[in-house]
Amino acid sequence: MDYVVAGHRAHVYTGAKPPDHALPWVVFVHGAAHDHSVFALQSRSFAWHRRNVLAVDLPGHGRSDGAPLASIEAIADWLAALLDAAGAPRASLVGHSMGALAALECAARHPARIERIALLGPSVPMPVSDDLLAAARDDEPLARAMIVAWSLSPTGAMATNPWPGQWMPGGALRLLERARPGTLAIDLAACNAYTNGLAAAAACAAPALCILGTRDQMAPARAAQPLIAALARCEVVTLAGAGHALMSEAPDAVLAALAAFVPAAA
Repeated sequence: MDYVVAGHRAHVYTGAKPPDHALPWVVFVHGAAHDHSVFALQSRSFAWHRRNVLAVDLPGHGRSDGAPLASIEAIADWLAALLDAAGAPRASLVGHSMGALAALECAARHPARIERIALLGPSVPMPVSDDLLAAARDDEPLARAMIVAWSLSPTGAMATNPWPGQWMPGGALRLLERARPGTLAIDLAACNAYTNGLAAAAACAAPALCILGTRDQMAPARAAQPLIAALARCEVVTLAGAGHALMSEAPDAVLAALAAFVPAAA
């Protein structure tokens, strides 16, 4: 399904379900140089269990038009504009990595619109190494290889996958390769430059869930502890052995945690 947001076509995956305005809304927000497909299992399950789902392609990603947004604050405001376009008065936000930062900032900037937030693989701040920033700017194939190597746990990198027939390193690489040139550099720079995370957490009135992986090298679980402490109401689910690619490495555990946190309609 497509909406027009800020003058550009915005593509969202709805789980093949048309919106029912009697149901609660849930927005899934992907990470750097990704698209809505990273939440394929979780978003489809939610859509078929009495929730309206908007799994977004952020501007300049996937099937959405426009240029990638250059700051976390801009992505947060875009999410609020998407709710307006969809006719959703309030929604829960589920964000991964960069999407987690955007969900957090959106909840702080637009508190009347956000029911609750689920943050997967968060880190506040979310520094990006100089080497990765340089590679994303000057050598995208190298940057993609670095991200794939750092995003998967040793088990995931060895192709142990709960989804038969899929190869996690190869799938992760192909997803990054689908991104338009320059998108990865813009996204990583936005994550690296975001400094308002702890202030946004302190201002966030919505209940929060943080899902962490014990083998996450991109956003180590210890880096989420200041964020968790700053949130007034925060549940924490820690997935043993999972890396940063939580939705691929532990799809059922992520789904179970989200389903328990974001209620369906009665």
